[in-house]
Amino acid sequence: MEEKKYVVEVEKGKEGRNGRPSTGPVYRNVLAKDSFRPLSHGLESCWDIFCESVNNFPDSRMLGEREMFHGQAGKYIWLTYREVYDQVLKVGASIRVCGVKQGGRCGIYAANCSNWVISMQACNAHGLYCVPLYDTLGAGAVEYIICHAEVSIAFSEETKISEVLKTFPNAGKFLKTLVSFGKVTQEQKDMAGTFDLKLYSWDEFLLLGIQEKFDLPVKKKTDICTIMYTSGTTGDPKGVMISNESILSLISGVNHHMETMNEEFTDKDVYLSYLPLAHIFDRVIEELFISKGASIGFWHKDVKQLVDDIKELKPTVFCAVPRVLDRIYSGLVDKISSAGFLKHKLFNFAFNYKLGNMSKGYKHAEAAPIFDKIIFNKVKEGLGGNLRLILSGAAPLSSTVETYLRIVTCANVLQGYGLTETCAGSFVARPDELAMVGTVGPPLPIIDVCLESVPEMGYDALGNTPRGEICIRGKCLFSGYYKREDLTKEVLVDGWFHTGDVGEWQPDGSMKIIDRKKNIFKLSQGEYVAVENLEGIYSLASSVDTIWIYGSSYESFLVAVVNPNMGALQSWAEENGLTGDFDTICENPKAKAYILSELANTAKEKKLKGFEFIKAVHLDPIPFDMDRELLTPTHKKKRAQFLKYYQNIIDALYKSTR
Repeated sequence: MEEKKYVVEVEKGKEGRNGRPSTGPVYRNVLAKDSFRPLSHGLESCWDIFCESVNNFPDSRMLGEREMFHGQAGKYIWLTYREVYDQVLKVGASIRVCGVKQGGRCGIYAANCSNWVISMQACNAHGLYCVPLYDTLGAGAVEYIICHAEVSIAFSEETKISEVLKTFPNAGKFLKTLVSFGKVTQEQKDMAGTFDLKLYSWDEFLLLGIQEKFDLPVKKKTDICTIMYTSGTTGDPKGVMISNESILSLISGVNHHMETMNEEFTDKDVYLSYLPLAHIFDRVIEELFISKGASIGFWHKDVKQLVDDIKELKPTVFCAVPRVLDRIYSGLVDKISSAGFLKHKLFNFAFNYKLGNMSKGYKHAEAAPIFDKIIFNKVKEGLGGNLRLILSGAAPLSSTVETYLRIVTCANVLQGYGLTETCAGSFVARPDELAMVGTVGPPLPIIDVCLESVPEMGYDALGNTPRGEICIRGKCLFSGYYKREDLTKEVLVDGWFHTGDVGEWQPDGSMKIIDRKKNIFKLSQGEYVAVENLEGIYSLASSVDTIWIYGSSYESFLVAVVNPNMGALQSWAEENGLTGDFDTICENPKAKAYILSELANTAKEKKLKGFEFIKAVHLDPIPFDMDRELLTPTHKKKRAQFLKYYQNIIDALYKSTR
């Protein structure tokens, strides 16, 4: 059987010159070998897509939220496309009454809900830059974003109003109007008054523009549609400017990709919205479903109840991050192992039979239809019964979990890869290709991709197994970092965006992510950790001479190897009645616990975030040295070598701490 190949070469590789590293050949998806599919005629902006769906599907369900009775979630209550459109026009008119015009910046600070999408569409209608505000970037981030983006009007969920008021008086230079998605208290109104800030409840705000008519401005493809702030690896968050064209071309690429596999999205699809709309992954997916006239149901903000939302909504498509899929996986494994001997045996037999057939190239629906009916159907029903596609992004999903879910959920489980700067999806795996498990699949048919060698890490883009930094070119790229031309120039060179991720081409044209170029780890919940910065902080502990921190992207926490300070550790040992030489003390679990508590104190003192705390530690009495190739002559850490040298210890630390 001939090896399938999903990419074609469009330019040859180049040897390095003028201090630039060598680059591998440029590839694109075979679907676009002659040219990329042009965007639909007459669609210039995200607003145009929404209007088209309002015309085509006026009475279809668009946005749904669960009714709440005394804290209990009931049925989904829906707004149709026409109803949402009418609301959007009202919100837009009220925004304009507040003096905000095309090019103005509008903040949204809330968990996903109908009003989020309604406010977002009002921004789309009037050509405002939608600027999501979110607090996982740390306490000062909301104030930083309001001031940096010069946000003049903001929408906020009721519970976050007090958080926004905390950004005053500093934010008051820019933010003049604040609108609650619910109610506001008299106390909040009084406080806003002292800052000269107009504060409205949702219902009050809608009345502002009720008598007014505003013409919608003309919008172009190149207009900025949203500025998404991403956690800068160092320093302040960066505002990624995304144009209408970026989103439109991404939607076009996903459609092209899905159509060729008869998996295209339609108005019959139902999507569960719970990944934050403040991030590009969910924002783009929701724009995609809106363009199809599909239905979007929102979770009710309790992650423990997510499976309950799934059962009630019965979604056909579910986007997730590995942490959520890991939770579903563990739940299923526990359920099955406690199901009694016979059921357990039968399940394992069915699982291995279906896996065997899928490995031979059978589609998942044809691999074991009988077992799907009698055994795996229960899992399918537990996830609502209609699920056909699970998309995983934001961090790598382990091959075990991916394979398991592909078999038992009777749905396609696909990993994707992209960044805010590439407008989310750049690579997406293909359904029914078990060989793609563990990869992010081939590039979508909207981008060109090449690898650039990273000699200092030993990655060669022109080698037999091409490895290097993933570089991407295409219409879906961002328009730059807001007010940071300097940072934009660092990553956008001659039209190529340098992702900072190291990839390895697979023979079939899939991409496997194998490393980060800079010393940044991304934990399984999608948080970035800049280790050099953390190592500097933890080295301040008097009991620590040097420290090497590691974070696996399959785990949600950090571990470390420490060279303890000999004097400090020995005097602690004496006080606590521990005997033996320095090497023996380093092996003692009590000594490890002591160093761990010292690290925790430092972390608290420096107000580190929860995921930046060290959860397990190994003490090495021998200082990190050049003999073991751990350090360069200038004493920089060779991180790849550290990992190789301490791999078994790292594995044991993770195992013992989970």
